[in-house]
Amino acid sequence: PRAGPVESKNEAAMSELVPEPRQKPVVPMKPMGINASLLGYIGIDTIIEQMRKKTMKTGFDFNIMVVGQSGLGKSTLVNTLFKSQVSRKSSGWNREEKIPKTVEIKAIGHVIEEGGVKMKLTVIDTPGFGDQINNENCWEPIEKYINEQYEKFLKEEVNIARKKRIPDTRVHCCLYFISPTGHSLRPLDLEFMKHLSKVVNIIPVIAKADTMTLEEKTEFKQRVRKELEVNGIEFYPQKEFDEDLEDKTENDKIRQESMPFAVVGSDKEYQVNGKRVLGRKTPWGIIEVENLNHCEFALLRDFVIRTHLQDLKEVTHNIHYETYRAKRLNDNGGLPPMTVETEENHESNL
Repeated sequence: PRAGPVESKNEAAMSELVPEPRQKPVVPMKPMGINASLLGYIGIDTIIEQMRKKTMKTGFDFNIMVVGQSGLGKSTLVNTLFKSQVSRKSSGWNREEKIPKTVEIKAIGHVIEEGGVKMKLTVIDTPGFGDQINNENCWEPIEKYINEQYEKFLKEEVNIARKKRIPDTRVHCCLYFISPTGHSLRPLDLEFMKHLSKVVNIIPVIAKADTMTLEEKTEFKQRVRKELEVNGIEFYPQKEFDEDLEDKTENDKIRQESMPFAVVGSDKEYQVNGKRVLGRKTPWGIIEVENLNHCEFALLRDFVIRTHLQDLKEVTHNIHYETYRAKRLNDNGGLPPMTVETEENHESNL
């Protein structure tokens, strides 16, 4: 009579050990389209506005360098680009006076405000490039200046107590002025662009384009593009940095049609058909700087400021600066070199 309950206990124990047959996983239903009106409003579309407010408070930095022979109107063009006296401005200098000749690499900072947006613009003026009798390695001071700005940024970045916002003096864009000869590029032009296209965003510009006829200008642009391609010189926007098909399509058009921009710069205003326009007066009429039928200045300004300014900054930070940074840290075993001051501090702490 006692066997019954013992057997039932054993059976119960065995039944606990035997795993239950697994149920087949439920195949999830095909997701239905989410109706936003059912879920209600979340507010992720305000992220852009939040970013805008933050950036508006801090403002923007943009550093532009101009390189080329003397007398090509480098300073005038930069003044025209930003519709302001931003190049080598002195307190006693006015529009009517001739702009003084640049004798050294000089950075001039200005704050430009438009529609509530503040931009700290720095124009880096360089002495007439290739003006000397012996022009051997004359790009070296310019390359040294560009690398010094990367070094300055790197030193700030590796500090233990870093600044919340590191001052950015890195050159975001280099406008290289080509003389409007109508023939071909000087070997010096090619050497400069070959050396510096690896460390900075170079935008080639044909200066004083009003000295050429339309046919000469078209032929010269094509010749310059061909020479740059043959010599393996990558100017901005570089093909390898196109992020998607939309970028590639837009940038291909610029590379194949617009580059190098044939421009005319002027600080002077004239009356044309009852309107005040920036232009250059010639015996046969006024060349309007912002008229696309006269020159490509408007295309250059739109390209540098209205469509690619942020990208110029990003390519500088993510490509050129990163390349410099990686090389510097690699050369020093992963650490920047200790300065004399930090070595002394280190010894005194010991």
